[in-house]
Amino acid sequence: MPRRLLAILGALFVLAGCGTAGTGVTVPPEQAAPSISAHRVDEATAEQAFQLLDRLDKALSQHDCAAVDDLVTWAARTLGGRACEATRNGRPARYGDPEFLLPDADDWFAALARKPSPAYFVFVLEDNRWRLGAGPIPVIGRPPAHTPGATADPDLAVEAGLVPQRHLTFLTDPAGVQGVRFPAGDPLQGLRAGIADVEFVDGGARAVALSSTQLLVFDALRIRRTAGRTETVELASVVTAGNRCATVGLLRR
Repeated sequence: MPRRLLAILGALFVLAGCGTAGTGVTVPPEQAAPSISAHRVDEATAEQAFQLLDRLDKALSQHDCAAVDDLVTWAARTLGGRACEATRNGRPARYGDPEFLLPDADDWFAALARKPSPAYFVFVLEDNRWRLGAGPIPVIGRPPAHTPGATADPDLAVEAGLVPQRHLTFLTDPAGVQGVRFPAGDPLQGLRAGIADVEFVDGGARAVALSSTQLLVFDALRIRRTAGRTETVELASVVTAGNRCATVGLLRR
């Protein structure tokens, strides 16, 4: 979304959460709270889908860009196409020892791979096939605790839906006019320099409960720099009861 629209957005939305100053919340339709399905992905399905990382590793090592394109979607599409064709050194590390984070949805799930170093992955069911949607998103510090099967307060789902908009506003409003702030030292601070434009990567936010009071939220932004470079940023954030959120994982491609 171009920066010139921020003034319009500021007039339309009074943002709350993630350290913002506002109290009222209007959820933009395209960033509404993530939908909830009656069925979760089970552990066996998640384990099987996680194995596609081995196929992706093989495709990258063989520079098989058609196979890479077939294994990725959402934010991870940046691994394929021209990026794959232009690089000879795009092979990721081999990840393992996963802990699966299973949302109330049947078309995606997340995994926290603890080896070789903690990183998040998002897997998305598309055209009846599992594909990598995001990752590896390196974890910043210690991974937040996760209670399997946890159900968070419904109000947190509304906050989760607002996270992409807050990220965009924070990055394109360095003066803080819109009142969106993050904790001191948050990795988002390091993304602000040299921004020409920021837009959402289609797909919105995906959220999974860590506990009754915390949600882990994944989203992605495309940033165009004043120097002409474009990068995709994949983010993992924790939204906590009490109107707080913080970045716990960040990947720049």
